[in-house]
Amino acid sequence: MTIDQAALDNLLARRSVRSYTDQPVDPALIETLLRAAMAAPSGSNAKPWHFVVVTERPRLQKLATAHIHATLLESAALAIVVCGDTEISARHWVEDCAVATQNILLAATALGLASCWVAMYPEESRAAACRAACQIPERMQVLCAVALGHPAARLPPRTQYDAEHVHREQW
Repeated sequence: MTIDQAALDNLLARRSVRSYTDQPVDPALIETLLRAAMAAPSGSNAKPWHFVVVTERPRLQKLATAHIHATLLESAALAIVVCGDTEISARHWVEDCAVATQNILLAATALGLASCWVAMYPEESRAAACRAACQIPERMQVLCAVALGHPAARLPPRTQYDAEHVHREQW
């Protein structure tokens, strides 16, 4: 068995970063992030996800008002708002969009970018603020916004492994 140590190291290096430089993110890297998102598994291969890429500062500032923990979006170089189409998958849109979001986070780490998941779902007021800021259709569910940019500081890799949360064979 071959172990891809770089992949494991990247997984453990992923951190929620809330402080960014003012350096823009290369459009090619943004496309790579979106390709990674759409490489995610999807129940019945429905792929209910849609992504709104936001780079305009006034729109990022509007997104930052979605709720108290969204303020970091104001200083991010960009945000990717992850939406799910319940007409495509009413049962699994949350899981499908969540795993696509995790792919964005891991790809960002691999590309040397910083990221932070900003939850919007299941709070309708947060989703409504995102819909308004990005003109997202009402039928779309908003899972989250991912803040992205170049990190103002590097955080060391870490794990949050806790053996007390592991059960073998039975509880």
